[in-house]
Amino acid sequence: MQKITPFLWFDNQAEEAANFYTSIFKNSRITNVMRNGEGWPGPVGSVLTVDFELEGQPFTALNGGPEFKFTPAISLFVHCKSQAEVDELWSKLLEGGGEADACGWLRDKFGVSWQITPDVLLQYIQDEDPAKAKRAMDAMLGMKKIDIAALEAARG
Repeated sequence: MQKITPFLWFDNQAEEAANFYTSIFKNSRITNVMRNGEGWPGPVGSVLTVDFELEGQPFTALNGGPEFKFTPAISLFVHCKSQAEVDELWSKLLEGGGEADACGWLRDKFGVSWQITPDVLLQYIQDEDPAKAKRAMDAMLGMKKIDIAALEAARG
């Protein structure tokens, strides 16, 4: 069992969110659905929690009601190996009403923040040449979805 599992609080879309996420990421699956019993917080038989894995990382989604909302103060950072992977995940996570933010961040239709980040970005902004690192950082700061070719061109 994983020692630390991200626990995501939804109003009443836990199962919908888990199904959405597992349809996007490879090596992903629903592992358990817990339903409310008699005297529990929700209607008997309705979903209370959904356990799922994304790329082998376990998560739990809770139908906890409208008291709490997601903010970008917590985000899910996704390492991408190519522009094609960035493009695919970016597009899929925005489906159904997501919103693009700056610097590779987006909020999906449930309000969860994601950072869709090519690994080369981290290499470029940590370049030993401070001028190259700054040019890469400046280019990234002007982007919504990260564009590897534009980073490479800016970096020089």
